Amino acid sequence: MFSFFFTLFDGAVRAGYHLVSGLAVALAPLAGGLATAAAIILFTVAVRLVLLPLSYYAIRGQAAQARLAPQVTALRQRHARQPDRLQRELTELYRREGTGMFAGYLPLLLQLPFFAVMYRLFRLGSIGGQPNALLSHGLLGAPLGSHWLSGAGPLSGQGMVFLGLFTLLAVVTWVAARISRNAAARQAAQAPAPARPGRPGQPARPGQPGRPGQPGRPGTAQPGGAIGMLLRVIPYTTVVIAAVVPLAAGLYLLTTTAWAAAERAMITRRISPGQPSPGQPSPGQPSPGRREVRPHSRSA
Repeated sequence: MFSFFFTLFDGAVRAGYHLVSGLAVALAPLAGGLATAAAIILFTVAVRLVLLPLSYYAIRGQAAQARLAPQVTALRQRHARQPDRLQRELTELYRREGTGMFAGYLPLLLQLPFFAVMYRLFRLGSIGGQPNALLSHGLLGAPLGSHWLSGAGPLSGQGMVFLGLFTLLAVVTWVAARISRNAAARQAAQAPAPARPGRPGQPARPGQPGRPGQPGRPGTAQPGGAIGMLLRVIPYTTVVIAAVVPLAAGLYLLTTTAWAAAERAMITRRISPGQPSPGQPSPGQPSPGRREVRPHSRSA
């Protein structure tokens, strides 16, 4: 069974190799020596376009999880000693909201084989028993099959190409992390607070959405300490990976990271239209620091 999957995986890598090679030949009259690098970028964008529906459902599922996080937390606290009751309440909550506990994860898992194929395509020195000809071409004088610390060295012209790639990748990673934080804050602002218990004989009062960073709101606080630092550093591991893989694989990482950042920004705005950015007042609400002026009625 495993041999079947390995054969299928290798077949996908070979098919991708022929597609990129053909695309490079087609681009050669226009791009010249940059044809292979341009083909890698266009092939990555084309695959991400094919996966766009899965990305949409993944981001939408993650937004639903963030929106329901306060209610899920309240249910877990309320029924901590009643696991069966907790499971029923959670199932009913997800059913009522039209989502599921793993709604944001399954579409991501379905995309992993495609990413693995592309990464393997631009990293392996040989494909199907033959040398990977894609890595024999160059980008601004640096071979696509070269590594940062090999060949002419990190301070050579080839090393400068790698340093430019690392800089662009770090900037794109920073932008992607900022987009993710803003999206999380926007989704937390939309999340209703858990219902507040009312007086005896009265129904519980539903909570109201709060402002980002408002104390006492589950799911809005950012983790601090070592965990917070780790979460801020993890996205930049792509730069470390780009430093130890061939230039072609680094170019793929730059393209797919930039696409993922733009994709998340676009989809987040689409699934939450008209929502203010974190720190901005909602329409119809007074700005922070300003008092709402109400007209005074004059007595006859």
